Amino acid sequence: QVQLVESGGGLVQAGGSLRLSCAASGNIKSINAMGWYRQAPGKQRELVAVITSGGSTNYADSVKGRFTISRDNAKNTVYLQMNSLKHEDIAVYYCNADGLIYYSSYGLKRMNVYWGQGTQVTVSS
Repeated sequence: QVQLVESGGGLVQAGGSLRLSCAASGNIKSINAMGWYRQAPGKQRELVAVITSGGSTNYADSVKGRFTISRDNAKNTVYLQMNSLKHEDIAVYYCNADGLIYYSSYGLKRMNVYWGQGTQVTVSS
């Protein structure tokens, strides 16, 4: 059974920092890209940042210069360092795995998209 387990969310004052972690567990062979999305109340889920297995990154314009995504391929873990947090960063943050290949009882299986359960980030003024 493959799982994405997020941690690190919480309450922080504006201007503060948080670090999110997402660990993929299970009998995983490889993951193409891992990323973070967020969904604020009443809004659609949006991309925050993504990183490929080779280390290429992409960020939403709204977080460039403030957030940094990184990844430990050996641990199948992705991190999101969030600095200078703003009120508009309040959302549920979801970890995403794209192109996840794992060993099942029936051989190799591929999950095109896999989501974590989400972690709340709240910024107080």
